[in-house]
Amino acid sequence: MKTPFLTPLLAAALALPALAQQKADDHGAHHGAADMTAGEIRKVDKDAAKLTIKHGELKNLDMPAMTMVFQVKDKAWLDKLKAGDKVRFKAEKEGSAYVVTVIEAQPKAD
Repeated sequence: MKTPFLTPLLAAALALPALAQQKADDHGAHHGAADMTAGEIRKVDKDAAKLTIKHGELKNLDMPAMTMVFQVKDKAWLDKLKAGDKVRFKAEKEGSAYVVTVIEAQPKAD
């Protein structure tokens, strides 16, 4: 006698290895790149430890594309970035501040 829940349970168990392989093959998901947003550095303010970034939509913050000022998690980034640099970054809200928590400079186009 078959139980009604056995068939869906078996189907789910058989699908798990395929889903796991799909995730492993998704390089962007593996590194969290899917959460990164494209932007362009407009200003580096070393004294205030802030970056002004013109950016695309920040989905995790429910924020549309705009230009705004961010604090930075790592002040060493301020020595490596300059106005005009293209970047991919992730920002979080910490208290009342928006903080860049991850940032990667993009290669310059020739």
